[in-house]
Amino acid sequence: MVERETSRDIDQAASDWTARLDRGPLPPEQEAVFQHWLQGDPRRRGALLRAQALSMMSESAQALGPDFDPAAFEDSKPARPSGISRRNTLAWTGGALAAATLAAIGFAIPPAGAVISTGLGEIRLVPLKDGSTVLLNTMTRIRVREDAEGRFVALLEGEAYFSVARDLKRPFTIEVDGRRLRTAQAGLRVRKLGANPVDVLVDRGLVDLAVPNRSEVAIGPNTRLLLSGDRSAVESPQPIAPETVTRELSWREGKLAFEGETLGQAAATFARYSDIRIQIRDPELAGEPVTGLFAANDPAGFSRAIARVFDAKLEREGDRLVLSRGGAAAH
Repeated sequence: MVERETSRDIDQAASDWTARLDRGPLPPEQEAVFQHWLQGDPRRRGALLRAQALSMMSESAQALGPDFDPAAFEDSKPARPSGISRRNTLAWTGGALAAATLAAIGFAIPPAGAVISTGLGEIRLVPLKDGSTVLLNTMTRIRVREDAEGRFVALLEGEAYFSVARDLKRPFTIEVDGRRLRTAQAGLRVRKLGANPVDVLVDRGLVDLAVPNRSEVAIGPNTRLLLSGDRSAVESPQPIAPETVTRELSWREGKLAFEGETLGQAAATFARYSDIRIQIRDPELAGEPVTGLFAANDPAGFSRAIARVFDAKLEREGDRLVLSRGGAAAH
């Protein structure tokens, strides 16, 4: 009986193949061996994408220079958990890089009533007078105001992460789509994209949602709440795993994390960050699941990785990256 590969064995093989691929095109005989390996256990595709993502982030860290010390950019760092996974390692590395990037840029505190926005592919950190910060994702707009009774930020559109400084006397209120979220101290992501339900994700602290003529809905750590269009409805917060929280917040580090989303969904996500569009002409390919961590501003790098892993053809047509395989017809 043939013994089934362990996940550790697959990860090691994926790292070895990633190193070989980084050195340049494979000779024909090695390419055949690589394709044979890739077409075997279905776990291998995800492992290869994760290994390539880890390699990409290692190169980013090297670009900062040998004297870079991420600890110098952080006031405090939680203890690293034992038995940390590959995914968590990526999250920690990305967090250090993000801290370095944000600390190197000076930001002015906006005046009351100011509207702050980001452009396509831009991520911006906005400090507030009370010590809180708001990190704006791509194509996001907020309005800020503050008075003696409270602190207020309206999310007009887009996605933002709020790191709320503690103040028991003046609650922090986030207004979005006619709803009010209130907290004394918390870390939370709020997303409002088009006609989709408002998505609230709390990763620390406690947040209350005001509901007209009803008791407030409490949202605790590692919890998500989707807000429907009915403002009087009582939505139920749903607990989510810590690794899902990490994945959902990877955009703060300029990364996009996928865990089983289809390639079509991944292409739509990349479209939020770049004028370059990924077009998948083969419906079967568009439905393939993808797992990995990628640079949000590098749709070309993502497309090259996908073409390699899924044995697809990649072509550039103006501002489009076209992926196809098999007998997919060109349009």
